[in-house]
Amino acid sequence: MRNAFCCLLYLAVLSLGPTHVALAADNAFVVSYADAMPATQGKAAALIREFAKTSRKDAGNVRFEILGQIGRPGLFAILETWADAQAQTAHAEAAHTKEFRSRLQSLLRAPYDERPHHVLSVVPQPGARAAGVKGAIYVVTHVDVPGKFQDEGAAAVKQLSEASRGDKGNLRFDGLTQTSRPNHMTVIEVWKDPRSADGHAMAPHTMQFREKLSPMSGSLYDERLYRVLDQK
Repeated sequence: MRNAFCCLLYLAVLSLGPTHVALAADNAFVVSYADAMPATQGKAAALIREFAKTSRKDAGNVRFEILGQIGRPGLFAILETWADAQAQTAHAEAAHTKEFRSRLQSLLRAPYDERPHHVLSVVPQPGARAAGVKGAIYVVTHVDVPGKFQDEGAAAVKQLSEASRGDKGNLRFDGLTQTSRPNHMTVIEVWKDPRSADGHAMAPHTMQFREKLSPMSGSLYDERLYRVLDQK
């Protein structure tokens, strides 16, 4: 399956309108996971869609993508990008966010898992939209290395991100690192279609990354495939 951070400026086109929003070095990123009970999967999905629609209107929101894991309908991921930490904090403390978390928790079989991140490697690419890319395959991977391998792990993820953006069918390839645990990273890939994602998985630079990461990995390579939940 599938120390300093380099922060780059770039532009992303929002699907909710023609406005161009600049993403900058101080952007805040959040990756969250929700695991719904079998009997409440539909209610959880509807609640997450409602939350995303409201959250995209919050001041400082750049991108708010909601995903459903392929083959596992009760597992969801939320990818948030905010103008800065202040905007993210304001959203986290908003009444509608607190209400969402309270209502969602009763539908889950595990606590809502929210992880703030910083940029490790992110650059401009077409297709980065507020609600997600229609028909695309999203791959979200948690990479965990022991603290003594933090720098080496970050360098490997950065190198993979830079090499993979040139792969056929790639729409976005972001490397992020968790704010509170910099030895924990998240790789977010967006591919035009399943064939493109499969091609990347077999690319020499991907296989070299896996070989390099394996000896210093702190846990199983947690790679999950998703599709966007809401589309216009």
